Amino acid sequence: MPTELLFRADAYLAETEVVVLAHTPEGGIVTDVSVFYPTGGGQPGDSGWLDWAGGRLAIATAVKVEGGLIALVPAEPAPLPPIGTRALQRLDWTRRHRLMRMHTALHLLSVVVPLPVTGGQIGTERGRLDFDMPEPPADLAVIEARLNKLIERDLPVTDLWITDAELLENPGLVKTMSVRPPMGQGRVRLVRIGTESEQIDLQPCGGTHVARSAEIGQILLGKIENKGKQNRRITLHLA
Repeated sequence: MPTELLFRADAYLAETEVVVLAHTPEGGIVTDVSVFYPTGGGQPGDSGWLDWAGGRLAIATAVKVEGGLIALVPAEPAPLPPIGTRALQRLDWTRRHRLMRMHTALHLLSVVVPLPVTGGQIGTERGRLDFDMPEPPADLAVIEARLNKLIERDLPVTDLWITDAELLENPGLVKTMSVRPPMGQGRVRLVRIGTESEQIDLQPCGGTHVARSAEIGQILLGKIENKGKQNRRITLHLA
């Protein structure tokens, strides 16, 4: 059975009891459920701790492994909890929450700059989106002001699910040119910003987000970098 993705149902769940299912050849710890988001989609894996009777490990990140499983990667070599051990997963919540804020802000950036996205990266201090943008925008201050105005509206951030077939029938939902949403399991998760009647954004995404846009806080724009003939990078910073 694949690891149950508890972060998908509740991004604010910071700890949970787990059972150790296996060890990977690289020294990862596979568990039956996980509040740790695994690296993917431009978002880094979560860090934190794994505690059990008689032991504790700092966790550097989480990764996907074969079979729909998630493995926790220890921060340094140490004895692993035996298979079958009951343990407690605990997130580095401060880091996770900053990633949630940045990820949601990047969704809103794709609204303010309505161009195809060619790449992206999410970090705790800054994040970026690359756009198929032949010419740089005339005024960065206008983009920054529009983005912060959307954030200040305290828009709800929710998710819904559609089938693979429904996504194929609505290709405009996919903004990213370089990363396709995961398909093949019958359904795809969409993240909505705004309400059904006043929708600001709707796109496939498997990452973690804040519940309302005001939680992002103020965003500052960095410089625009030229990354190719028609590829330009816009960087965001959490204030």
